[in-house]
Amino acid sequence: MLVQQTSSLLPASSMAQKAKAYFKLLKFRLSFTVAFSSAIGFILGYPGAHYLSIALVMLGGLLVTGSANIINQVIEKDLDKHMKRTAKRPLPTGEVSVTEAVIFCVLLGVAGLTLLGFYFNWLTAALSLLSLVLYGFVYTPLKRVSPICVFVGAIPGGMPPLIGWVAATGVLSAEAWILFGIQFIWQFPHFWAIAWVLDDDYKKAGFKMLPMEGGKNLKTAIQIMIYTLMLIPLSLLPLQFGMTGVTSAMIAVVCGVLFLAQTFYLMRTCSKKAAMSIMFGSFLYLPIVQIAFVLDKL
Repeated sequence: MLVQQTSSLLPASSMAQKAKAYFKLLKFRLSFTVAFSSAIGFILGYPGAHYLSIALVMLGGLLVTGSANIINQVIEKDLDKHMKRTAKRPLPTGEVSVTEAVIFCVLLGVAGLTLLGFYFNWLTAALSLLSLVLYGFVYTPLKRVSPICVFVGAIPGGMPPLIGWVAATGVLSAEAWILFGIQFIWQFPHFWAIAWVLDDDYKKAGFKMLPMEGGKNLKTAIQIMIYTLMLIPLSLLPLQFGMTGVTSAMIAVVCGVLFLAQTFYLMRTCSKKAAMSIMFGSFLYLPIVQIAFVLDKL
């Protein structure tokens, strides 16, 4: 009897482990962040949107981003084994085979693009496909070639709110490009702070993420400061174009100044601690500013 019970539990346990591995492939927190940004753009473009539409634009973004993340992991499967941060991902550990990952990737991508195309409009789907291709097939291999990969990666990284705006309006307007511009410029201090903190790990895989030869130096810190400074005037453009009000503009400026102050600490010390502060600051800056835009609009 005990043997029968144990044997019946094994398949269920195995299925649960496999499902958990598939979920890990999604990089859910990253995918959700992307989907959240697309919802921000959607609400700003259509303030009276129904909750179902908001949920569906997030679901479409989540599926497409998950597909792009899997492409990244398939290409970097052997490289991930060398880095402490990624060594336990499902592909390096063998929890999921490359074939299984590719099938899952295609299913997610097709489902996400179909949802965005049919429920919203095909321009939204086309832009989402462009973002997926840039991230998965251009940015990912470039990481071992040149620091220009950060610029390339910032394009799909900046597209979610633009895609959300297009889903709401059907138009690739100036407002959409403003939302893209803010998130695009934000990518640089965000990417480089992470690259500074994880530099030793990245070097094991041959990734070239920091902008200057030599990496963790004053020149890199100055570039981080310049891009962070650019966020302050950029964050005022939604007010100028009537997308939001004065309150959110003030919040954006305050957040921008506080974010900028962190870069001066990095310029003074060129330390991992200062880079980590910028990294966590970047995680806070974007959602706070975006939520402020939405609340002010509503």
